Amino acid sequence: MSAVLVCHDLSFSFPTGETVLDGLDCTFTEGFTGLVGRNGAGKSTLIKLLAGDLSPTSGQLSRPDRVGYLPQDLVLDGDRSVASVLGIEAIIAALAKVDAGNGELDDFEIIGDNWDIEERVGAELAAFGFADLDLARPIGTLSGGQVVLLALAGLFLSRPDVLLLDEPTNNLDHAARDRLYAAVRRWPGPVIAVSHDRELLMLCDQIAELRDSEIAFYGGNFADYTEAVAIEQEAAARAVRTAEANLKRQKRELIEAQTKIDRRNRYGKAYAEKSGMPKILAGAMKRKAEVSNGKLRNGLESDVDDARKQLDEAEERVRDDDQVRVDLSNTSLPAGRDVVISHDLVLRNGVAVDLHIRGPERLALTGGNGTGKTTLIDTLTGAIPALSGSIEVRVPYRVLPQRLQILDDDLPVLTSVSRLAPGADDNTLRARLARFLLGADEITRPARTLSGGELFRASLAALLLAEPPPQLLILDEPTNNLDLSTVAALTSALRQYQGALLVISHDRPFLDEIGLTGELTFTDEPEPGRFARVETIGTETVETAAIETGPIGAKAVG
Repeated sequence: MSAVLVCHDLSFSFPTGETVLDGLDCTFTEGFTGLVGRNGAGKSTLIKLLAGDLSPTSGQLSRPDRVGYLPQDLVLDGDRSVASVLGIEAIIAALAKVDAGNGELDDFEIIGDNWDIEERVGAELAAFGFADLDLARPIGTLSGGQVVLLALAGLFLSRPDVLLLDEPTNNLDHAARDRLYAAVRRWPGPVIAVSHDRELLMLCDQIAELRDSEIAFYGGNFADYTEAVAIEQEAAARAVRTAEANLKRQKRELIEAQTKIDRRNRYGKAYAEKSGMPKILAGAMKRKAEVSNGKLRNGLESDVDDARKQLDEAEERVRDDDQVRVDLSNTSLPAGRDVVISHDLVLRNGVAVDLHIRGPERLALTGGNGTGKTTLIDTLTGAIPALSGSIEVRVPYRVLPQRLQILDDDLPVLTSVSRLAPGADDNTLRARLARFLLGADEITRPARTLSGGELFRASLAALLLAEPPPQLLILDEPTNNLDLSTVAALTSALRQYQGALLVISHDRPFLDEIGLTGELTFTDEPEPGRFARVETIGTETVETAAIETGPIGAKAVG
């Protein structure tokens, strides 16, 4: 396969002096490459370097002239038109002038070969789920997920030589994700995507893992990568055991040889004294023995050093990634305990919700973007008022919001966490934060300086270390911006959690793994005057009786 992007001795450091990449050598080829790695490994930095948004501190980077880039945090002016985001505003304006008979030479140059642009745009927009979308419509009237798909449609229209995507499925609902998956499948050119979305990574032709400024390429999709890493680690563990056994044997042989040498020296000295051997002869024999013994000892010590180096090399191949260790004690609930009860609740956007959570139930809030999931959580926590009715939370709870607005941006992490747990001293908090892989450097820095993964761990720590311990956890898109190992750690922790759980997520594998007991699904196309459809784990779909309070609604069935 031909090279698409080549990095040679590539390094990047921030003005603060923090080095993210150091001497990276890699070659990206055609096909769909998934770029993975732990938070802080430099994936987003690398993708920005490949896109030209950042310039390397040193080294060389070879890339094609036309690179299409979809950043992780897409921020666009809401007043921009659909045509502007698609990159065709000038062409559409020129076509309008020509059609009106006012075309000038510049207009024809702008149009070029794009006389069929409107037909091509219509077909592309339809593929992304936009039917009859007005090109003059301000994008501020679209949902965040729709804007992401619109930006991706614009990249497809521009036909770049390579497509770079940074966490493209963050905050996309299931329908939008499916459209993005379909778009990636039909894209004919090379794609490099930074992602933790396992469904997207299953579409890859190869996985590139960034680790310690080195990239290892694994052929196949995410499942193939996982299997290959497991085989590698099994072999590495065997190599460590073999190297440990060899080191022990070499040390034992050295000790045995040293014992024999000491015994021989004592015997030779005693013999010389007893036999009356002349001192000059005894000295010559002693020196000869010392030379021989020295060679033997040096050889054995060299063997020990070689065995120790082999062990060090074998241990380097074993991944010793630290794992987040979460203590979720004191959060258990009896099965019949009322946790959340709503009374004739109608959300501010007109969604009617009948919600009753008991005991340690685990409920997922699913549905399209803008259907009311976050509105329900904001109403539950009192952040916004209901249109009518009420909702009551009867146990201590904590919320991990989508934007992680828990810590004060300008305060050290330790200070922010201590405000939520005033009964714990700094040493206790330091020890507990260390379980979230937050050391002295991270907890003494302002929250705004943390990476996405560090901020998530700090926010989760603040939430779980708060007093009193939460018996209801409310999580809004918790897997966004997390590396795969941290998602696995969070999944493991939540499976052990004994309290109630309310989760908004579009990450279907994550929801499947945390042990849901029910699912509250919001839809944007219910029958007029009825609640929205309800889906629950292990039961049939249920619809409720007609209501008069709004066209959209949802009900949780235990």
